[in-house]
Amino acid sequence: MTTQTSPVSQTRSFSTVFLIEMWERFGFYGMQVLMVTYMMKKLGFADSRANLVWGAAAALIYATPAIGGWIGDKLIGTRRTMLTGAVVLALGYAMLWIPSSNPTLLYCALGVIIVGNGFFKPNAGNLVRKIYEGDDVRIDSAFTIYYMAVNVGSMVSMTLTPWIRDYVGARYGDALGWHAAFGACAVGLLLGLANYTLMHRTLAHIGSPPDGKPVGAGRAAAIAAAALAMVFVSAFILQSETVARICVYAAGAVILGIFIHLIRGSARGERAGLIAALVLTIQTIFFFIFYAQMATSLNLFAQKNVDLAFDLFGFHLFDWIPEQYQNLNAIWIVVLSPVLVLIYNALGRVGKDPSVAAKFAWGFAAVAAGFFMYGVGAHWAVDGRVSSWVMVWGYGLYSLGELLVSGLGLAMIARYVPARMGGFMMGAYYVAVGISQYLGSVVANLASIPQGLNDPVQSLAIYTSLFDKLGWVGVGCTLIAVAMLPLMQRLSRSHSAGQDALGTTPLVPAVAED
Repeated sequence: MTTQTSPVSQTRSFSTVFLIEMWERFGFYGMQVLMVTYMMKKLGFADSRANLVWGAAAALIYATPAIGGWIGDKLIGTRRTMLTGAVVLALGYAMLWIPSSNPTLLYCALGVIIVGNGFFKPNAGNLVRKIYEGDDVRIDSAFTIYYMAVNVGSMVSMTLTPWIRDYVGARYGDALGWHAAFGACAVGLLLGLANYTLMHRTLAHIGSPPDGKPVGAGRAAAIAAAALAMVFVSAFILQSETVARICVYAAGAVILGIFIHLIRGSARGERAGLIAALVLTIQTIFFFIFYAQMATSLNLFAQKNVDLAFDLFGFHLFDWIPEQYQNLNAIWIVVLSPVLVLIYNALGRVGKDPSVAAKFAWGFAAVAAGFFMYGVGAHWAVDGRVSSWVMVWGYGLYSLGELLVSGLGLAMIARYVPARMGGFMMGAYYVAVGISQYLGSVVANLASIPQGLNDPVQSLAIYTSLFDKLGWVGVGCTLIAVAMLPLMQRLSRSHSAGQDALGTTPLVPAVAED
């Protein structure tokens, strides 16, 4: 279904996916930026419980796209599955719009969002690949622009939804403020769906084979029933820390077992590449434990221990709302991405482009420096509050590490995993990332603030102790990554030789969002 049957340009088709992806990310990040503090301030959760609930939700959000991609490819079509996901996501945000303090409603709403994300996320990216299938020159540029949609949507929403909460809350009550902010996420996605309705003809010729066939009532009913069951299963997992922990650790054991089984059963020429992929996947899991701090410990640190004023040379510029500091990640990604592209291109022209393993080592070093930045800034804290500029530079280093590590995750799978295992292993990779999201919330709870402790000086010591520990863990990860460079180089050479001997073709590199 990738053969064009009507005179529609690639640009118009791409614009349709770009815009709905932008609005979908607007809704998702607008919800994420508020979720942990909503659970604490509106529902009365302790910070440790709020962190773990969001960590479990994030784990499921990363795991479900593996199923959604299969549904799009094999059952109802890529286009239909993406559209279904957008509608389900809008429903999930609308459930958060309901002015209720019932935790059960929250768990069910998050379950709906988890299912909607699983339908939407893999199929939107697959449509972009199908639009530019066979056009190797333009596909990289298309994914670069597509990645910008992610950051444009997230930057706007992470700035807007905290402001809506405060603005509406100041005038109509705190409860309405929270739910109005979540309502903005639903409205944003409805705008995306309206835009898609107007432009859907530009994608009529794009999709997977099931898109060209009617969906039987039985199949549609079975998928709807499975999705509804997944909503309730997700809600059950979220409401029980014990169940969530068992599920996460069991998934980790399964992923490790899968790697071991594939390595043992693979051809000799494939084994080195699979071992290299396993090593890099473990390193990626450690990175995402750091990444998970953005919505948990770093968010709560901004609530309690950051001076919200941005001053420069004695002039007051503006103030930020604590949740808006998470926006720094997207801002830095936009700023740093073209810089890294220029550096990689320059090094590539002289034959010195660093290996994936070397980029991982540099990435961990940047993350370590970023977390140390908060501890250093604490030495100049006034009444237990650090300067906003400490957050700016800490997030800058942290975001540089993200570009060097997580941006290479799927490219690493594409490079080292045989094509016949590619789809399955990419799904397994996402599940592994989900596991690390939950582990990140467990780590964030090392800085859990005792109930009733409101002294910023005391909470500053608790948070910076965690950040210093994370900095030293980052140093350890850097040293391990550096020590493993010779091994990774040998594995890479063995993998290349094995691929030549087998005459196999590696996967087309995939672009990771995160």
